[in-house]
Amino acid sequence: MKLKGILGLMASNILLIAAAGCSRGPVQAAAGARPEGTLVTVATTTATDVPVYLDEIGRNGAFESVTVTPQVGGRITERHFEDGANLTKGQLLFVIDPRPYQAQLDSAQANLAQAKASLELAKIQFARDAELVGTKAISKQDYDTKKSTVDVDEAQVEAAEAALETARLNLEYCFIHSPIEGRAGARLVDVGNVVQANTTSLLLTQRLDPIYADFAITERDLPEVQKEMKRGTLKADVRLPSEPENAARIGKLTFLDNTVQNGTGTVNLRATIANPDHHFWPGQFVNVRLVLETKKGAVLVPNEATQISQKGFYVYVVKSDGTADLRLVKLGQRQGNDIVITDGLSAGENVVRTGQLTIIPGSKVRVASAPTEVASPTGKQTVESSSSQGGKS
Repeated sequence: MKLKGILGLMASNILLIAAAGCSRGPVQAAAGARPEGTLVTVATTTATDVPVYLDEIGRNGAFESVTVTPQVGGRITERHFEDGANLTKGQLLFVIDPRPYQAQLDSAQANLAQAKASLELAKIQFARDAELVGTKAISKQDYDTKKSTVDVDEAQVEAAEAALETARLNLEYCFIHSPIEGRAGARLVDVGNVVQANTTSLLLTQRLDPIYADFAITERDLPEVQKEMKRGTLKADVRLPSEPENAARIGKLTFLDNTVQNGTGTVNLRATIANPDHHFWPGQFVNVRLVLETKKGAVLVPNEATQISQKGFYVYVVKSDGTADLRLVKLGQRQGNDIVITDGLSAGENVVRTGQLTIIPGSKVRVASAPTEVASPTGKQTVESSSSQGGKS
C-alpha cells in the first residue's frame, strides 16, 4: 500500500506539471512572436530630364590682365590710387615728373617756328627768281638752287612737326592712366622712385567681370565636345569646391585649344562666366561641369539605394506583394544625391534605400512610415512612405 501511494502521488504531480506547461505555452509563444519581414525605407524611382556632363577641375583667370609700365623714364612724383582699388578705364594712376618733357616740348615748338620762318623766306626768294628766269636775269643754276632750298625747308618743317608731336606724346606719357577697367593689385613702386621707360613695372591690374575658368578634358572626350560645340549649346557650371552643386554659376564655353598636350593627352578649354559681385577670383581652383547634352526621361534613384556584388550593381525592388526582388542594374552619372539607372529599372518602382543588409531576396519586408526623399536631380523632394506597401505581419 505504501508503494502504491507513492506511485499515485508521482502520477498526480506529473499531471499537474503537464497541465501547468500547457497553460504557459500559449503565453510564452505570444511573448516570443516577432513581426514578419525586414524593416526598410523606400523611395520611388522617377523619370526626368538630366544633363550628361564632364566633371573637371579648373582654375580662374582674369578676363584682362595688364602690367602697367611707363613709356618714359623719370621720377615718380604722384600716385592717385589705393592698393586693391577698383579702377575705371582712363583713371589717373601715376605722374612722372613732367618738367623735362615740358622743356622738350617748348624746344620742339621753337624749332618748328624757326623751320616755318625759313621755309617762308625760301618761298619768297624762289617766287621772285621764278619771275626773272624767263628774262635770263638769273641763271638756271640759281633758279634750281632756290627751288632746292624751298624743298629742304619744307622737309625741315615736317621734321620739326614730327619732333613736336614726339615731345607732346612724351609729356602725355608722364601721366599714366589705367588702360582697362579692373581691380588694382599692390603698387610696385612708390613716389620718389626713378623708373625706366618700358622696363619698370608699376602695377598689375586685372579685369574680374567677366572671368575665365580654364580647364582640360581628355582626348577621349574631345569628339563629343567638338560635336556639341558646333551646335553652340555647350555651357559650363562653375562653382567653388566648398559650395554645393546647386550654387554653380553658368558660363559659356568660349575657347577650345588647337592641340592635344604632349604627355597628358588633354585638351585645354575655357569658359567665360559673369562675375559682377567678384565671387570668383583669379587663381582660384574651381569645379567645372561641362554639360554636353540633356538625357530625356532618365530613371533616377537615391545613391544609397544601389549596392554592389560580384555580379555588379543591384537594388532591391519592393513588389506589390511586399517581397524584395534583387534587381541587377547599370549605373549612369550621378545627379546630386541621386544616380541615373541606364538599365534594369523603370520609373514608378519602389526601391529600398536603407535596410538592404538584412534582406534575403524574395523575403517579406516592412516599409517604415516616414518621409523619404524621392529620386530627383536635386534630391530635395519628399513623400510619405506608407506602411501598407510592406507584406503582412
